[in-house]
Amino acid sequence: MTDSNRPLRVAVVGAGPAGIYASDILSKADLSATGFDGVGIDLFERLPAPFGLVRYGVAPDHPRIKQIIVALQKVLGRGDIRLLTNVDYGTDVTLEDLRRFYDAVVFSTGAIKDAPLTIPGVEAPESFGAADFVSWYDGHPDYPREWPLDAASVAVLGAGNVALDVARVLAKHADDLLPTEIPANVYEGLKASKVTDVHVFARRGPAQAKFSPLELRELGHVPGVDVIVDPEDFEFDEGSEQAIAGSNQTKQVVKTLTDWTLKEGESTAPRRIHLHFLHAPAEIVTDADGHVTGLRTERTRLVGDGTVEGTGDLHDWDVQAVYRAVGYFGSPLEGLPFDELAGVISNHEGRVVSPEGETVDGVYVTGWIKRGPVGLIGHTKSDASETVKHLVADAAQLSRAEEPDPQAVLDFLQGKGVDVLTWTDWESLDAFERALGEPHGRERVKVVSREDMIKASRGTA
Repeated sequence: MTDSNRPLRVAVVGAGPAGIYASDILSKADLSATGFDGVGIDLFERLPAPFGLVRYGVAPDHPRIKQIIVALQKVLGRGDIRLLTNVDYGTDVTLEDLRRFYDAVVFSTGAIKDAPLTIPGVEAPESFGAADFVSWYDGHPDYPREWPLDAASVAVLGAGNVALDVARVLAKHADDLLPTEIPANVYEGLKASKVTDVHVFARRGPAQAKFSPLELRELGHVPGVDVIVDPEDFEFDEGSEQAIAGSNQTKQVVKTLTDWTLKEGESTAPRRIHLHFLHAPAEIVTDADGHVTGLRTERTRLVGDGTVEGTGDLHDWDVQAVYRAVGYFGSPLEGLPFDELAGVISNHEGRVVSPEGETVDGVYVTGWIKRGPVGLIGHTKSDASETVKHLVADAAQLSRAEEPDPQAVLDFLQGKGVDVLTWTDWESLDAFERALGEPHGRERVKVVSREDMIKASRGTA
């Protein structure tokens, strides 16, 4: 087979929305001017199941967002993109290996770590990363089966949707989560939780909060949970007024929050979520043994343009655990240049760039590992389009793969003892999880451990 009559061979590493969108867009690209006859795409995933953060980063009581999986399933179910899961980049296969079998490699590995927060006490055992907690309640196979939920009063640091998800799941009564796909171990953990109060802290004002209006309104409809907003935390500057006037989303968020400040009477619910604005975390307070006994915040004030400065006024809050929802952060990938400050693979519009500023032949990125953990899932599609456009433009000049036969990479992985799973295996796991949920009127019950996922995929569970 010569280059002129074979498909362009592309590996996409990471089968979340970014990787699936990139694969879909590339599968429809016009390659007539590249010297290749169509395109052959292999989509790699280190977990036994695809869909990335849609499966392992969205709260279980948000089935509306999880419906994105339906659209992604349709893409992979067409059969023109080959899914290869349970293959770990860096261990099972390296960039050097991939370049043997593919003309181009696109990395879409996302950002799954918690962004760092440098305040005293952050290393205390009851100081948790929100990303880790989300992975636990979403049944990620690489996380422990149990989670310590001994605190009655908890602080959540952050003013985005992840902070809301964490607060809601912590405050929600476990039985109200039973209709969802949560695994049994998560239900049992939340059922035994001692939490009564969850305090969410935002460094800036209400107009700067990054909550989506729908997610915020949902917070007010959680059974047995009251939302409390202190009117003293409400402050607006000129930048805030401009933000409200210029964004319908911001206007809706501020209105919802304002309505909560006007509620009269004492809370009667057994659990409460407190939203605090203009409080910057200064220290996680610990006892002599290093365990969390409180959170110290510094009161901030708006300075005119929507940003804040510290006032020196410190407040101590009686909490026994702290969850840091201050953002996600990307992880380095073996053989690729990494921007330690931004937490992304160094790139220009999706083309990977070396430390010397030169474009790396045939290596691309898309999604959060390209641009950082910002934007909604919909932004990932336009992001993928940009990367694919550059890949197609480069295709005629790419270094050619030595072993482009689609079977060659499978033989290589088999020779290394890698237990590769395919789309058919995912369909078996999907059917197994749905069967677990059916007797209970649930759409599915998620299988948690990697070993059990593989067994269900193989039909041996």
